Amino acid sequence: MFSAAAERAFQSEFLPLLRTYCFDCHQGESPDGELRLDTDSSPAAVAEQRNVWMRAVAQVRLGSMPPEDAAELDADTRVRFLQLMEHFASAVDCVQNPNAGKVALRRLTRREYRNTIRDLTGVDYEPAESFPGDDVGYGFDNIGDVLSLPPLLMEKYLDAAEAIVGEAIKTPEPAEIFELNKTPASLIGAEKFKASGRLSMSSNGTVALQPKIPFAGLFTLTVTASGDQGGDEPARMEIKTGKRGVVVDVPEESPTDYEIPLRLTRGDRKIEISFINDHYVAGQVDRNLHLHHVHLMGEERRRAVAPSALPASHKRLIFVTPGGSLTEDRATAKVLSRFASRAFRRPARADEVKRLTALAATVRADGGTYEEAIQVAMQAVLVSPHFLFKVEQPQPVVAKEPMPPISDYELATRISYFLWGSMPDDELLLMAHRHQIRDPAKLLPKVGRMISDPRSLRFVENFAGQWLQLRNLDNLDPDRLMFRDFDEKIRAAMRIETLMFFNSVFAANQPATMLLDAKYTYLNAELAKFYGIYTVAGNGFRRVSLEGTPRGGLLTHASILSVTSNPTRTSPVKRGKWILENLLNTPPPPAPPNIPELEKSRLVGTLRERMEQHRENPSCAACHNMMDPLGFALENFDAVGKWRDRDGRDLIDASGVMPDGTTFNGVEELRRNLTTARREQFVRCLIEKMMTYAIGRGTEYYDKCAIDTIVEQCREKDFKFAYLIAGIILSDPFQKQGFRE
Repeated sequence: MFSAAAERAFQSEFLPLLRTYCFDCHQGESPDGELRLDTDSSPAAVAEQRNVWMRAVAQVRLGSMPPEDAAELDADTRVRFLQLMEHFASAVDCVQNPNAGKVALRRLTRREYRNTIRDLTGVDYEPAESFPGDDVGYGFDNIGDVLSLPPLLMEKYLDAAEAIVGEAIKTPEPAEIFELNKTPASLIGAEKFKASGRLSMSSNGTVALQPKIPFAGLFTLTVTASGDQGGDEPARMEIKTGKRGVVVDVPEESPTDYEIPLRLTRGDRKIEISFINDHYVAGQVDRNLHLHHVHLMGEERRRAVAPSALPASHKRLIFVTPGGSLTEDRATAKVLSRFASRAFRRPARADEVKRLTALAATVRADGGTYEEAIQVAMQAVLVSPHFLFKVEQPQPVVAKEPMPPISDYELATRISYFLWGSMPDDELLLMAHRHQIRDPAKLLPKVGRMISDPRSLRFVENFAGQWLQLRNLDNLDPDRLMFRDFDEKIRAAMRIETLMFFNSVFAANQPATMLLDAKYTYLNAELAKFYGIYTVAGNGFRRVSLEGTPRGGLLTHASILSVTSNPTRTSPVKRGKWILENLLNTPPPPAPPNIPELEKSRLVGTLRERMEQHRENPSCAACHNMMDPLGFALENFDAVGKWRDRDGRDLIDASGVMPDGTTFNGVEELRRNLTTARREQFVRCLIEKMMTYAIGRGTEYYDKCAIDTIVEQCREKDFKFAYLIAGIILSDPFQKQGFRE
């Protein structure tokens, strides 16, 4: 894996640096921070323990190591030390042994499901918000490894499919059913004949029904009758409506149902039942007709929905109907083929369309309408794994292509769910069909149009909302007696401000660093007043200059400041940790066990003094020396993000010193440090966060090749946002399949 030159660099450069700056504390059986570095004596050994060494990389990069009492590490030596440590710890041969990684099968998240249904059918299915919550991994809810499919969710999908298709497609109005049951004794004229459970007609005669018919149509009269037979013909009855009649033979001596179809018009009608062939020879023959029951039933012909009353979703989904030379099966296949292809984000196979068409045919065979048959087949599509999951078929690995590309349609799906949180549009699918989607000259203009499309606001809400932890605003519960200005309107305004601000940098293709140092934001009158700005009127949000104020960039947004505070006070620890995790991608290790919370400790004095006493504990100092200074730089903002000069009676001290000697006083100097000395570290962090969101898995050491390339290419473009997006989409982890280690 390592060249002879790398082996020489390890022995001649790297080991001497470790002996000088690290081994005093990190060797032997009880190393500081339980981080032992003296056992790995070769590049291969370091690579095998990469998780341990990447912890060391994070400490050296932040400047927390080597400690103050160690030999001084000048800036140039620190850079070289980091280069060597990262090279050995994250060793991967980007040319000979590349790895694009492998993503687990990913289910649609709740939000992706709702967006996809809206774009596919035109129905905004809000009950999707009541689906079981999606688990979170690596800070995001679209990570394949944690997106399970519990039985409850499958039940929800089944119910949802029926409701969605029922709203999208209108079926003919339900038929009205008319039903009339009569005992023979209740018929008009029955008093002329003997009746005791049955009406016995011993001579020719007529009885009648006289119903009020509510609609014109085909009815069925069912007469339960029997006959006493005699002579050379069976007993006969005639059913007559108006001048038309039909003669029915009744040859059975036991009660039998005889069904007679009748076409009746609306209104009062008379239906006569007559015995017409009486025959009697005394002592020899006596032919009679017996009526046991009479039942009349009719179903109104279903009325088609007028074209003007059909919703747009119906017209879009059912774009052809049977007629002329187009048979019902062919029309059904056309409709279902297009629907399934869009739902599956790839052309539906012939066998899939055949099965769906057959399913629709069974509905028609059971008496369903054309529209009802389409509905049932579409429900089957919406519960298919090919719809509910972003399916990526394994590609064969060949010698010349150790990382085979995912299919063009799978790439279209990745791009669309990255930027829109939903299915690809027709243009993107057409590019996949024409094999143009990997051509940067064709793809990048399309990506630009996708960024300009209103659907890109879903990326802003989903990515920024999770990266910046804005979703935690819903759980924010500051002490209302201490922070009387905070209410539900301010909570909502906080979120809107940050999302609109992020979108302004993203959509306008501004340098990503503007997220940290822009001197403008978006406010309405209420939030502006909360900030102490009195030049904004109305409930609408508008761009507001922050020149002349201490605010600027994400770090001064009330949303960020609030979700990193406690209910009754600020938390320099939470704020510092948030910066390390979300802006510098250097999360501190978990706190050691049995360390009491600050409020439960016996420490006294101001918050800063108590934190300083807390850091005197050696097991706490390593992490808090990184977090606390960052958090104290934001102390001029209280627990809900309002500016203050004092904390109670105490003047705010917002100064801080990082372990590497970097000093700053207040948010302005901290912001300047992040956008200058740590500019590329912030951009790399943002790229890694977006790549995690884009590919649905955490970044690994072997992704360093792709990330280095993106950083290098974007540096020339001043780290403008669109180039970060394009770099991720064009990268191997996004476009290819590797393997999992």
